[in-house]
Amino acid sequence: MIRSKLYITLLWFLFSCAVLVITTLAAVSFGAKEASLAAVWSAVFFYDPSITLHTVIHDLRLPRVLGAAITGAAFATAGALMQGVTRNPLADTGVLGINAGAACAVAISFAIAPSISYSLLMIISFAGAALSTLFIVMLGLSTKGGLTSLKLTIAGSVVAAMLHSLSTGIAIYYDLSQDLAFWYAGGAAGVRWEHLRILVPLILVTLLFAFAISRPINFLSLGEETAANLGVHTGRVRVLALAAVVVLAGASVSVVGSISFVGLVVPHLVRRFVGVDYRVLVPLSGLWGAILLMWADFASRMVNPPREFAIGAMVAIVGVPFFLYLARQERREL
Repeated sequence: MIRSKLYITLLWFLFSCAVLVITTLAAVSFGAKEASLAAVWSAVFFYDPSITLHTVIHDLRLPRVLGAAITGAAFATAGALMQGVTRNPLADTGVLGINAGAACAVAISFAIAPSISYSLLMIISFAGAALSTLFIVMLGLSTKGGLTSLKLTIAGSVVAAMLHSLSTGIAIYYDLSQDLAFWYAGGAAGVRWEHLRILVPLILVTLLFAFAISRPINFLSLGEETAANLGVHTGRVRVLALAAVVVLAGASVSVVGSISFVGLVVPHLVRRFVGVDYRVLVPLSGLWGAILLMWADFASRMVNPPREFAIGAMVAIVGVPFFLYLARQERREL
């Protein structure tokens, strides 16, 4: 039985990796200007800046696809972590207002220092995500009965609405509408190699850390009392998981904007196929989050070329109905 389960899990990992590779190749190859696999190989390993197609693939399309993949993995993993530590099936960095906090911090930084460097922008985005998370948790804890799944969702929605309104006000007052449109809609078109040099190592390390704490999250997802009886330091695990969520969300929002629902949809879909073991769920969520956001980015380019559709809107087309479905299921259980 155990050997059979391990075999199925291994097959899912191999299948997911294969889909990831195929999706990456398709996303890099197709666009307003199509390229063969031979041309993609040549542009990646034998880059010649004098060849226009090489420049398009190497300088524009490849960093964009990799940016979508790494941030998709980050959003999905953050969602899986939040659902585990809060035992809230509606938990997601976008739904609970964490992305809105990071985006609001970006809006403030644009207003105060328009020419801010990307590394500093990422730190500010972290701070916004951390402060919004802290505020949401405190708001939920301040009510009678403590922090429940429903209260966490409501508090997150209220904070998200407030921060979006604040960001809009800042954009109007400082005439930043054009600059902030990217952050609201979400998109990977602006991702460049200098962004990835900072983003990729940071997110990869955090993803490995998320996998390392997946075992105690397994126990925590069973309930506070059960986890404590099994020797898990529940408070420490929750803080570590939320710290990883802040890093993943803050870094991702700083480069692709505020994209919701990836962390909501992906863990639920993965859970249906591999179960609730977070040692499997966390890495597989990362893989399928990367695949989903690459698909969304690819679709945004191909809907009406050469014009582009916002990635955030593409994900929301799937995410909003899924969120309503989960909310309805949660209400029935209550």
